[in-house]
Amino acid sequence: VKEEGRDIKTASEIAAGEAPRLQTEHDWEGAKTKFENQKINFSDSIKQSTWDKNYAPVISDAVSLLIQGSVSNPEDLMDRCIEKWEVGSRTRQIRSQSLKQFLDYCVTREKFPVAWLLTTKLKDHVGQRATKNEIQSGDPLEDQQIINLINAFPQTDNGKRWADACRLISELGLRPIELNHLHTRKDSKTKELYWWCSYQKRSGGGTTEPRRIFPLPLVDDQGEVQQWNLIERWHAKLIRLPDAVESQHGLRDYLRKVPAWNSLQDEQKEKGLVLKPYSMRHSYSTRGHARDIDAGSLAKSMGHSLECHLRACPTETEKGTKTAFEKASEKLA
Repeated sequence: VKEEGRDIKTASEIAAGEAPRLQTEHDWEGAKTKFENQKINFSDSIKQSTWDKNYAPVISDAVSLLIQGSVSNPEDLMDRCIEKWEVGSRTRQIRSQSLKQFLDYCVTREKFPVAWLLTTKLKDHVGQRATKNEIQSGDPLEDQQIINLINAFPQTDNGKRWADACRLISELGLRPIELNHLHTRKDSKTKELYWWCSYQKRSGGGTTEPRRIFPLPLVDDQGEVQQWNLIERWHAKLIRLPDAVESQHGLRDYLRKVPAWNSLQDEQKEKGLVLKPYSMRHSYSTRGHARDIDAGSLAKSMGHSLECHLRACPTETEKGTKTAFEKASEKLA
């Protein structure tokens, strides 16, 4: 039986004053070292790399706060250690789970005061993320805007890798995660190279099947087609993607460091538009519709159902809508 997140025995001890008072003089650093040993060498052991990635950062932050005496209860400690990350994000979930395990260990194995057991549910700290459509939504960009953005990437090794990642997302209409599942195949008859994505997305509507992807090259404002030679370079293993592309938020985190991205975000905001990494994927949709490709074909190449395409993917940009109506008016003249 639980009372406010603690079992009756623990709650009774606290009420009776039998549990030690909260204090910051405990050997938190020593407990961290012992907890690491416990996680790696005992029970359901984890790899050192898992510790370094999922446990060490948040526990180090927590220990620093505790040693400083900045917090006096586990609930505030939890909030302080995850507040910098997006509400409901996977990072918040992982950090909160890791920190809770550490606090549980401190009480059960190191005999710290039971008052350091978390009384609240993790979901109360992690929060509820916005719906998927709200997270991934982003108004599409004009081709020239994408070209300008990519050209503004720093000419460092990492910058060039991210530039190619954005070229692939834009020209192929990829989800960022699909960069990890991209391949080339060769037609048995024509010997032509083509793109293949092995990613299978599971959702309430079913599972997305592996698919062939048809590129839609970008065209600048002067009408010049961007010859990025992506499939030839990919097949020849001349494209190297950033290591962080494997992270769910790798692209987002990188773009935040690019001044041109932040400027473009401000520019879009002034127009009442939202700029997100998915904006480049959505641009593939508007580009395809502008080239009179039917929605069903675009949906298949983008890896979702026609219903999802019509619901979630934009079919026109502001500029495209204006052009369409201008052409219609010209026919009446």
